[in-house]
Amino acid sequence: MASANSAPHSHESATPDSASASPAAQPSADITALTTRDDFLLELGETLGGRAAVRPVDSLEGALESMARGKRGQVLVIDARDVTNVRAAVDAAHAAVPRAVVLVFAEETVEKQLGASLRGSKVFAVLPMPLDPPKTRAVVEGALTEAVAKRAGASSTGAANPLAAARSELSVDAFKPQGASAKNAGGLGGKPRLLLLGAAVAAVVVAAAGAAWYFMRGQPTSVPAPLAAAAPAAAPASVEQAPALASPPTADMSIVHGKVDELLEKARLAMHERRFTEPAGDNALLYYRSAAAADAASGEARDGLQRVAAVLAGRFDEAMSGGRIEEAAQMLANFKAAAAGDARVPAFEQRLYAAEVSRAVNDGNLERAAQYVRQAQQSTAIPAEQIARWRADIARHQEDAKVQRLAGLVEDRIREGKLADSDDSAAAYLQQLQAAAAANPHTQRVSHALIVADLRKARESKSSAEQEHWLSAARAAGLKPAEASAFQREMAGARQKAAQAENERLAQLARERLRDGRLTDPAQDSAAYYLTQLQAVDAGSAALADTGRELAGKLLDRARSAVLAGKSADADLAQARRWGADPRELAAVQQLQAPKSSGAAKDAAALAASLKRLRVATPDYPASALAQRISGSVTLEYTVDTRGDPRDIHVVEATPPGIFDQAAINAVKHWRYAPAVAEGNAIEVPGVRARVRFELPK
Repeated sequence: MASANSAPHSHESATPDSASASPAAQPSADITALTTRDDFLLELGETLGGRAAVRPVDSLEGALESMARGKRGQVLVIDARDVTNVRAAVDAAHAAVPRAVVLVFAEETVEKQLGASLRGSKVFAVLPMPLDPPKTRAVVEGALTEAVAKRAGASSTGAANPLAAARSELSVDAFKPQGASAKNAGGLGGKPRLLLLGAAVAAVVVAAAGAAWYFMRGQPTSVPAPLAAAAPAAAPASVEQAPALASPPTADMSIVHGKVDELLEKARLAMHERRFTEPAGDNALLYYRSAAAADAASGEARDGLQRVAAVLAGRFDEAMSGGRIEEAAQMLANFKAAAAGDARVPAFEQRLYAAEVSRAVNDGNLERAAQYVRQAQQSTAIPAEQIARWRADIARHQEDAKVQRLAGLVEDRIREGKLADSDDSAAAYLQQLQAAAAANPHTQRVSHALIVADLRKARESKSSAEQEHWLSAARAAGLKPAEASAFQREMAGARQKAAQAENERLAQLARERLRDGRLTDPAQDSAAYYLTQLQAVDAGSAALADTGRELAGKLLDRARSAVLAGKSADADLAQARRWGADPRELAAVQQLQAPKSSGAAKDAAALAASLKRLRVATPDYPASALAQRISGSVTLEYTVDTRGDPRDIHVVEATPPGIFDQAAINAVKHWRYAPAVAEGNAIEVPGVRARVRFELPK
């Protein structure tokens, strides 16, 4: 008796009914999930629906320790995104817990590759993410069946009654935490993470459907004939059936038979010793109820029940204030046993249901909250308006959970650089998010983040087509027309500034080479070279015209000096003509050239035509022109010297200009001719022309 007096406010003990619950109703297989992703656990819970329980852990060591202590069948779920070496984790699990059944979940893009790497291991199956609900339910149930069979030491086909065995072994309910330590075991981020998951799909149907997916086990697991035969009977247990809540606490409604005076005496003693409702079979509530049942007119019995009810009402209020909801539920059950018609019962019930719904919602267990609401709806004590408010609150939280999950996926894909062009991209998840909750702040936030990322890609683009692609992606993410127009203006201005800077750079280089006297040589670092580049990008540039005339003047001066020295000036005259030299000045220099001696004698055109080419080098096709599918030709003029080597090579005509010029010059430099001979001596042949064609490969 002393123990009852020492703890008047302790949690009520379990009723005889609950204590005698059948062991078959307890979980027969544990599921441990190695993951740090709440979204994965939420998706798995939505898929399974509530019949199986999953204990999340964030390390392989924690998972193996928990599974090694387990007395039931063990299923280990591995989220491959959180494990660096999945094969090593699978092998470690089977080494530490040989009876464990391992399932691996991987992103759809790597599922096949990971499955191939795990062939030959003892993994049960590799499943894709996002989850395929029918496949996932089937394989999880199959894994549970396998875990139960391993625990029993024999397959389910060896059971004396396979159908009964299957129904019993596959009754996998929620884990029941043992005290505070159990609540925190396996928690991620310092908060309880035991999530109730499940599917009310009949075990027999799911096991049969899942057998085809056991591809990692060499051969498909067969389904015993009795189970297959039982499938039609199990079909009514559809996926949409809600997982059952634990039975609410009940009061001991038994009656003790005896004389009324003796019952009242025992009741008075129990009240004195504060044994109001415990221990079972020896408490004031039991004796007063028994006395009232034996003598309905007993005023002492009625008064005693009222005094017990007053104590229980106080304990109910104290438990509710302390957040001890299970204790409060037991107090309310006992209170109704003491004073079933008390006017406070409806208010107590409404307060209790409100606390249960609120706790489930705050824990993120929205399915359990919905079940409490359905349970409350069956009570006449809860107004319809309150039921409607609870349902609206749950629906809002469900929508928020979905929105937050999708928003998280958008942010993850942005960080990974997967912006668009696939079903597993930020754009794809944002589209789902906008369809579900376009005005939600989370939607607006990630939409802005994706627009910023798309526009960054557009700025980095190397071509107009690529830039337009990313601008279109930004529009799809929510970029407004005015913002798109402003961005296009910004990019056009940036391109114009970049073009102006490049033009100025080329013009400056050409002017510097003019000052240094490098008019045409070296071929790729001369004034003529840089002016050719400038002509290709901006043929109408004012700097091109001014610097070209300056180059033409310097070339005429050099040609005049060459003529006066008795040398050929044909190459310089041709270049001067190209860059806009005055025709009169060109004619004046040409008139200075000494007439050819009759003895030397062959006409220049005839000499050029008589040249025999000994070696030809094929020009390299410029990569930029090949990429843009550009073809063309270049006409070159040069002098063949006494050794048969081309020199003073310059462009006479190019189509399109500036694209193939250098490639043609580089090729002709490697050509070789048989030297021309006049009067027994090798002579130079000026004015030789060749046309080099650049045609796209077929």
